[in-house]
Amino acid sequence: MVTHISPGRVQRPDRAGVRGLVRRHPLVTFFVLANLLSWAAWTPYVLSQNGLGVLPFGFPAILGTTQFLGVLPGAYLGPVLSAFLVTAVVDGRTGVRAWVGRLLRWRVSWRWYLSLLVGVPAVLVVTGLALSDGQVRAPGVAVLVAYLPALVLQLLTTGLAEEPGWRDFAQPRLQHRFSPVTATLILGPLWGVWHLPLFLTEWGGWPDVDWTRPVEFIATCVAFSFVMTWVFNRTGESLPLAMLCHTGINNFFSVAFTEVFPTLDTAADTAHVFLLASTGAAIVLLIATRGRLGRVNP
Repeated sequence: MVTHISPGRVQRPDRAGVRGLVRRHPLVTFFVLANLLSWAAWTPYVLSQNGLGVLPFGFPAILGTTQFLGVLPGAYLGPVLSAFLVTAVVDGRTGVRAWVGRLLRWRVSWRWYLSLLVGVPAVLVVTGLALSDGQVRAPGVAVLVAYLPALVLQLLTTGLAEEPGWRDFAQPRLQHRFSPVTATLILGPLWGVWHLPLFLTEWGGWPDVDWTRPVEFIATCVAFSFVMTWVFNRTGESLPLAMLCHTGINNFFSVAFTEVFPTLDTAADTAHVFLLASTGAAIVLLIATRGRLGRVNP
């Protein structure tokens, strides 16, 4: 159906121009802007000696990894800045306060913190046992000492860089329009696709990467997003708890996984464990919550 506008009719200011476009399509704007900003910031890293090797320089390592300087700036720039800008344009100061409010919603029962601190590693250990033929060993003292400080670092880097965008901004808006399952099926792949340029760098194991690695990663993002949706909804949209769930995975793999499972020492092993654990947890949650994933009536 074509809508006709009379010659003398003036378009409403809030529907015209860039601001009008953002207000009409906040989610599309966020996803496009998050990718453009992050991918642009990651381009030097992708082209450097830590990636495709086109540029004649490499990024220095901090704490044993080049990701602090190569990946983290783009991660902060994309989801967080995009979420802030779109929220400010669409919802003004009231929306920004609500967005920040979820980030500061840490007053949740201590049982949630304990459940995630213990439950996330437990699920990964059980999954690792299934793939390692039972070859497991207790982590050393160095791992135990480093585990919590490393988790705090993960919260301030990966968690704070990603989740204010994906869960704090996108999840509530998607669930306002769709069911929790549909919202998650939309957000999961988009979250995974955002990472794609990094598979051309050390982050993704370049140059020992084929097409199956990013495909498996996106599938994992979809499965794990069901877990993240449930945690976010069930805790009253507490972003700190969602961040703890996300970074608990990263931290266990970074600090403890190869120590606990010495025979699962490749990136492919880690990816398989993550996919299997996420899929199993997603199936359990979908069945247990009958697809509501902790969502209460709006």
